[in-house]
Amino acid sequence: MTVIVEIAVDPIGTSSTEAGNIIVEAVKTIKNMGVKFQVCPMGTCIELENTDELGRVITAVHDAVYKAGVKRIVTTVRIDDRRDKDETMEYKVKRVLEGQL
Repeated sequence: MTVIVEIAVDPIGTSSTEAGNIIVEAVKTIKNMGVKFQVCPMGTCIELENTDELGRVITAVHDAVYKAGVKRIVTTVRIDDRRDKDETMEYKVKRVLEGQL
């Protein structure tokens, strides 16, 4: 079954309120790991085979953000671990958009 995870990384301790360049590094890391992802305005959603993979992804993202010069990171994680039905990110978005149109 697919686990869908939303990750929001907030870099703290930078000299600017602009975080886009730092978030680009985090997303590049996810992409280079071969993890399916979808960038959203307030975070990034990823699909994993199980929750065991999450620690590996979070560690790699934090390492990339620290390497970009950030002194402190606050990360929020939301996990959708549904085991009775296999759903993808696209499926969940499509269901909502079809219901609104």
